[in-house]
Amino acid sequence: MTERRDDLQDLAQLGNQGTNYQFDYTPDVLEAIDNMHPNRDYFIKFNCPEFTTLCPQTGQPDFATVYISYIPDEKIVESKSLKLYMFSFRNHGDFHEDCINIIMNDLIDLLDPRYIEVWGQFTPRGGISIDPYCNYGKPDTRFEQMATHRLMNHDLNPEKIDNR
Repeated sequence: MTERRDDLQDLAQLGNQGTNYQFDYTPDVLEAIDNMHPNRDYFIKFNCPEFTTLCPQTGQPDFATVYISYIPDEKIVESKSLKLYMFSFRNHGDFHEDCINIIMNDLIDLLDPRYIEVWGQFTPRGGISIDPYCNYGKPDTRFEQMATHRLMNHDLNPEKIDNR
């Protein structure tokens, strides 16, 4: 028998047919639910291939695939709220590196995960692509060492030119 999820009744986005899409950075749309398996370490990975934001200098659109992987503790992110949150960057102007760090910081504030990493693979503009990566492991745990190890070994095998 499935355990009843009392934490779902407080969600504003899940199942809402009158979804309100925000067109500028809106971290308040993020919602968390209880992790039903807090005694197990496991990854949750989100692939967001349609991420868009604006260059703060030119106002031109930037496009990316954003990968979010995390090991939850007590909370997990509700996926519709994450979709709306990612959509809220659409008219937000920040550099690629800033967007990826902002996403990670907002998810840390919401979830207090054991471990999280966020990687953006932006399409080239002006002949160059930018792929920022950041990660975090909960201090004074083995996940802090994991973060250090993964950062030091990140992207050891650079991609071949793929002309995204």
